Amino acid sequence: MTQRTPVLVDCDTGIDDAMALLFLLASDGVEIVGVTSVFGNNTAAQCAINSLRVLELAGRTDIPVAIGAEKPLVGEVTYLATHVHGSDGLGDAGLPVDVAAQPSTKTAVEFIDELAERYAGELRILAIGPLTNLAHALDQIPGLVGKVRDVVIMGGAADAPGNQSPAAEANIIHDPEAAQRVISAGWETTLVPLDVTMREILTEDHRDRLAVAGVPAASFVAAATDFYFGHYGMDSFGRRSSACHDALAAGVLTGEVVPLSAPVIDVVVDCTDGPGRGATICDTRGRYRNFTGTSGGNCRVVLETDGTFPDVLVRRLVGAV
Repeated sequence: MTQRTPVLVDCDTGIDDAMALLFLLASDGVEIVGVTSVFGNNTAAQCAINSLRVLELAGRTDIPVAIGAEKPLVGEVTYLATHVHGSDGLGDAGLPVDVAAQPSTKTAVEFIDELAERYAGELRILAIGPLTNLAHALDQIPGLVGKVRDVVIMGGAADAPGNQSPAAEANIIHDPEAAQRVISAGWETTLVPLDVTMREILTEDHRDRLAVAGVPAASFVAAATDFYFGHYGMDSFGRRSSACHDALAAGVLTGEVVPLSAPVIDVVVDCTDGPGRGATICDTRGRYRNFTGTSGGNCRVVLETDGTFPDVLVRRLVGAV
């Protein structure tokens, strides 16, 4: 039996984070060894509880969850995305509020330190919220970069427009200074930006297939995305639907999403206070020669996928694959 790859999920558990967690939990090649929460879709404390709710739904109360940062490196929290993810952060879909397990007594940084030491050279990190926990970890854990195999980040926008400002995506604009710290740290990073997540779209047909499957995880996602479709999809696409943000990044991590274009290029985060704050400035000037000859970049940026991931996600959640 092939050894499973240890993965730490750093998240602000809302609806799409929950889909990413459930996708990974049903994936044969990886093992979630821990979850760290961060502010974003809700408070870090509530996102930790939401993670535990999702893990309990999947029968994985053995996976520890640690509470992380409640505010960015600079300034204060500007907003929490309850208008997108519901008052409980999980679409108010009826998932039990009380959970058997409780968050770890360790801080997120302490927990990252522990896992990086235990799985040195093997640990992969899926970062699908603001990058504050990882920035703190880089500053407080000596040699962290060399202990982590790679970091896959859902965030940013290369050539696509932002979703929280004309230039910036939500996870990055919540803490631009942290994002710049993480992307420039020298470890292997992959950015999965809005350029691809907004083109991998869950539809009402997908939701119907989840709803009739008779599988608890699929039923929950169908119920939670009902809220997501109405509040997020109508605003973004003009129809009931949703982008596959965090789950697509999980698919990139597992290798089940094979990008059609993912060059290693220079990425800089705008940390100014102007209208471009939070923008991920990606040097995509090489696209006109298919990025041949590009060298010296600091981040692999996924620029194109084939649009079939929503079907993969649905099959995974209903247990067909």
